Order: sequence, then structure tokens, then C-alpha cells
Amino acid sequence: MDTLEAMRVFVAVVERNGFSAAAQALDLSTAGVTRQIAALEKRLSARLLNRTTRRVSPTSTGAAYYEQCVQLLAQFDALEAGIGAQALAPSGTLRINAPVSYGIARLGPLLAGFRARYPQVQLDLSLSDRLVDMVEEGYDVAIRITRQPGPSLIARKLAETRISLCAAPAYLAAHGHPQQPEDLAAHECLGYSYWAGGDAWPLHGPRGEVSVAVHGGVRANNGDVLREAAIAGLGIIVQPDFLVADALADGRLQRVLPEWEVPPIGIYAVYTSRNHLAPKVRSFIDYLVEALAEPAG
Repeated sequence: MDTLEAMRVFVAVVERNGFSAAAQALDLSTAGVTRQIAALEKRLSARLLNRTTRRVSPTSTGAAYYEQCVQLLAQFDALEAGIGAQALAPSGTLRINAPVSYGIARLGPLLAGFRARYPQVQLDLSLSDRLVDMVEEGYDVAIRITRQPGPSLIARKLAETRISLCAAPAYLAAHGHPQQPEDLAAHECLGYSYWAGGDAWPLHGPRGEVSVAVHGGVRANNGDVLREAAIAGLGIIVQPDFLVADALADGRLQRVLPEWEVPPIGIYAVYTSRNHLAPKVRSFIDYLVEALAEPAG
């Protein structure tokens, strides 16, 4: 068995949610794809995919293996590309999309280092919290903060961010500290319009996994606005640490239900195709992986 080829087949099955779609994308027979996956699972002594009559999805082991496969294949492709035309110096305009708050807090400070390393690349950065259509709108790469990147895109994980439940001391003094997740239902909870769970906040703690339905009088499509509203005493927020860490450190916000946590969310660079990835895109993603792996200063 060609393990590298089997890994490519496995990645295609996961990204296209099925054997037939993967076979079509790879110009293979469905039976050939099935054999490759079976051989890979046998080699690893692990089940990688859940199969039903309607869909195919990765097991927990398969999901972890998928992320490693994507990174290894990207590294292998980069190694091969370095011998050929891809060894050309990155150049041209790189169009990037990123969430507003993350772009300001984390991405902006990194741009100077990238430009110093790759002066021939011009950066065109667009900040928006909505889910853009990368092909339709002409973006080369996008930053997505999500638990599951879209199956139609190639994703490379850059980092994770902790999600904090917090409120201003004045709000908690006036309305009390929630003692259990269910207590949140009686509080003003400030909603983020693009929160994948809608009005349900998932928490993990002493009693395992709990999902709490929340409500409040304020909703916004930007995390900075919600942070400032929480600091002003309007209610409880659930937001990533890159947005609230400073306010928590200086006491403007306090953690709520400290024994409970919202599962962390991955930060991904996504792009539309692994084939013939432009040097400007590859160099930018590699730079982000390197920069975000360093301890925050």
C-alpha cells in the first residue's frame, strides 16, 4: 500500500463527505477508494470513518488523523514544490479575509514581519465577520475561527483560542454570580450573531457536557462591541480570550462559572485548492503557523 496516496484518498473522502465524491475528484473508481481506506484502517488498526447509507464522517480518531494528514501532505507538497517552479520567490497581491476582532488583535501585528520577509508580496486584507465566498469574492486565503472548517475548502490549523464566560464586577454585584450553568437562563446574556450554536451555550464541567439556552436584550455581530457592552455592565458574554484577556487581567471583567468552560475553538487558514498552491499563499500560511506557535509577548 502506498501510504501517502492512501492519506490523500482519506483526506478527499473526509473533505467531500463520501467515497463517490472523493473518487470523482481523484479520478479513481469508488471501489478503489474503498480499498484504499480499508487498507489504511487495517494498517493503523483503527476505524477512521463512520459510514451510513446517507453520509460518511470521521470518527474522533479519524478527525485527529485527518488534521495530521493535511499538515503532512502540505509539508510534502511544499518539499516537492521547492524543487520545481514553486521555488520562485513569493510575489504579487495576496487577498486575505479575516474576522474583524481577530484581524485587529492578532493578525495586524504580524503583517510587518511577513512584509519584511517577503517584500514582493502586497497584502490586501479585508476584515469581516460574515462567512465570505472565497471563490466568488476572489480571496486567496481566509482565517476562520470555527470547530469545523467547511468541507469544500482546504484548512490548515494555526492555533486554538480559549473561550471565556465573563461579566463586569458591577453586573455581578447587582445580579449575583451564577452558581450552575442553568442559572444563566435568569441572566442577561449578550448574543453574538455569528455564534454557531445560536442561543445555546455549550459548557463542560463537573457534570460533563451541558447546553444552556440563554437570552438577553443585546445582540451584535462584532465581539469588540459585546466586550465593551459587558464592561459597561449590560450582561454576560462568551467570547474568545484574544478579545477579553486584557479586560480579565485588569479586572474590568471577571470569569463566570470558573469551574465550567466552553470548549476551545480552532483558528484555521483556509484556501480553495491544494493543487498548484501559489507561493504567496503557501508562504503566508507557513508564516502564520510559525508566528502563532510562538508564545505571546
